[in-house]
Amino acid sequence: MEYVDYYKILGVDKNATADDIKKAYRKLARKHHPDLNPDNAEAEKLFQQLNEANEVLSDPEKRKKYDQYGANWKHGEQYEETRRQQQSQSHGQGGQHYSFEGDDGDYSDFFASMFGNRGTGRKTQFRGQDYRATVQLNLSDVFKTQQQTFTVDGKNIRITVPAGIEDGQEIKIAGYGGVGTNGGPKGDLYITFNIHNNTSFVRKGNDLYVKQPLALYKAMLGGQQTIHTIDGTVKLKIAPETQNGTKVRLKGKGMPVYKKEGSYGDLYVTYELEIPQNLSEKEKELFNQLAAERHIS
Repeated sequence: MEYVDYYKILGVDKNATADDIKKAYRKLARKHHPDLNPDNAEAEKLFQQLNEANEVLSDPEKRKKYDQYGANWKHGEQYEETRRQQQSQSHGQGGQHYSFEGDDGDYSDFFASMFGNRGTGRKTQFRGQDYRATVQLNLSDVFKTQQQTFTVDGKNIRITVPAGIEDGQEIKIAGYGGVGTNGGPKGDLYITFNIHNNTSFVRKGNDLYVKQPLALYKAMLGGQQTIHTIDGTVKLKIAPETQNGTKVRLKGKGMPVYKKEGSYGDLYVTYELEIPQNLSEKEKELFNQLAAERHIS
């Protein structure tokens, strides 16, 4: 197995902190994302390597194994367990030992030098490597269920992205990872979603929050106000003497609940009064009359 230097791929040294690795991955993943480099095979390959490197180095246990076993980090403990079994059988069964089929060519030179030639016997199966991918979507995109196509090992995979998926959420597609060794099962594909908020709303779970400017005159006298929701507009009745900071709840006008068709969060609208500017002489006179009526000096 060819050794891949994950530290070099991310541009960090072996003493890098978890935060250093996270920052390096995010920076490079944005730069080499396939969506920003269409029809660029090299960028796609590098993006996959970045995901692989991040998967290993961001996990303390995997990173420890990688630092110890190098390219064969995923199978290191399994080989160690096999060796312990061989030693136990050798001591307890008159020198009989468990062996691998074929020669050391089935394995990398790294493990050949560590364990030596085992002779012949049955092969040990290993599960294929898990793959990881990152998908960037806009908040307005995930209001409805949609289809996304990914290319993994030269094959197109079409999946359904349920409405309401959240930023940082991860889904698993079983059996779409790397091919197993010696007939072992394939790994899985893990997809992490980065949701960019391209709206004026603030998302908290399934609920949305928005600030709505409200003219002073309308707040004082009442009327109607058009409110923009994430999928259209609604008209609300404004009660006379509405105060600044008043919050209203629009039930069912938030984000769809993940994998619960027909269920939605709520939209919370907070009114912010707009103070009129560039008053005319007539308007100033009227405000003075109001102030006098209220005995405001």
